[in-house]
Formats: sequence, structure tokens, C-alpha cells
Amino acid sequence: MAVQFERRQVMESVMPAPSRMKDTASIHGTVTPEIHLNEIEDLLVISPYTERNHLLDLKSLDTECAILAQALVHLECLRPDYATAPYIDTFNWAAVIEQVKRLAQEKGHNWRGRSFFVVAFRSQIPPTTVYEDLGALDKAAHAEATASGGFLKYWFGSPDKDGKNLATCVWRSQEDARKGGVGPAHRRAATAARDLYSHWKIDRHRLIIRDEVDSWEITDWA
Repeated sequence: MAVQFERRQVMESVMPAPSRMKDTASIHGTVTPEIHLNEIEDLLVISPYTERNHLLDLKSLDTECAILAQALVHLECLRPDYATAPYIDTFNWAAVIEQVKRLAQEKGHNWRGRSFFVVAFRSQIPPTTVYEDLGALDKAAHAEATASGGFLKYWFGSPDKDGKNLATCVWRSQEDARKGGVGPAHRRAATAARDLYSHWKIDRHRLIIRDEVDSWEITDWA
């Protein structure tokens, strides 16, 4: 079952094998904090970052947000030109919504129509930018956003030959996104953006999933 796969993915990501834990401790002088099995049941990997402080706690969400977050585990990029392609054509949204419908039915949940806040960050970096510097800033900002609540999914690609890239977030609401972007890690990233990017643009979208998951659409946020 997909849900069992999602739980196994969390367990494998947050519970390193004993040999790896020993190696990590010997190199860094730290030991990975213990995570109890009952806690793992409620944790979900929602981004490329798999440490504990980057995981989504499903207990913090209502049923519909938890269902969507679990469905978004299956989000995949469909085309190599994602940096410049139309957003709606870039990901397998139809397959994700099918997962939403399946999970709602399995849980016996009566899905009521609602919308979610989606952000697409399009950027271009010059040849002088050290991509690892961007990665460190991004990872810190992601942990901060996760802690703020309502952060359901984060995906990012790799820069193309011209340095263009796409990153996208799905939030429970626009207000959650606003709260998640005001912390010190986001301020540091925003300050660094002037030097690390040659161009960037933020597009805002609305993901609408209607009653009983009978239909859906992604529109511009208005």
C-alpha cells in the first residue's frame, strides 16, 4: 500500500543504520536523536531534506491537509525544461489528485472542496554563484518553514545550462506561507539573493480540489 511505503520512507530516512550512526558520531561528535516508533507513524518526508527537523508532523494537520501531504509524496517532474515550462504542465498533478481521492476513500473521509496555496520560484544564477552556498541557505530556510506549520511539500530542480531553475512549495494557506517566510533563515536567504541570483521571479497559484475530489484545477492566485 502507498501509505505503508510512505511510512517506510520516513523510517529509512530518520533512522540511520547502526553502522552509519557510529560513523557519524565518530566524525561529528554527535549522535542522531532517538525517534520513537510511534512518532515515526506521523512523520512524512516532504522534501529532499530528510533530517528530523525537516519532516512534516501529520498530527499537526487536519485530515484533508494530511491526505494532500501524503499524496504529494508522489509528485514528479514530467519534463526536463521545468525551469521555463508552464507550471501546470511540469508535474504529474493528475496522478497526485488520484492519490488524494484514493486516500480519502480509504479513510472514509468526505472531502469538502477547498484550495491550497502554491508558490513557484523561478530563478537564474550566474556562473560565479557557488551552488553549495545556495543549498546551505535553502536547507536552513526549509527547516524554519517546516517548524512554522502548514508546509505540505517542497520540490526543487537543478540549474539548466543557462543557470535557470524552478523550486515549488505547497502550503495549507497563504497565511502559513507568510508566517513561514519571516524568520531569520529566510531573511539571510533574501539578503544573499541579491548576490547569488541574476534573476528571480515568484509566481503564486491556487490548487483547488472540489467536493469528493470530483474535479480540480490550478489557477493563478488572485
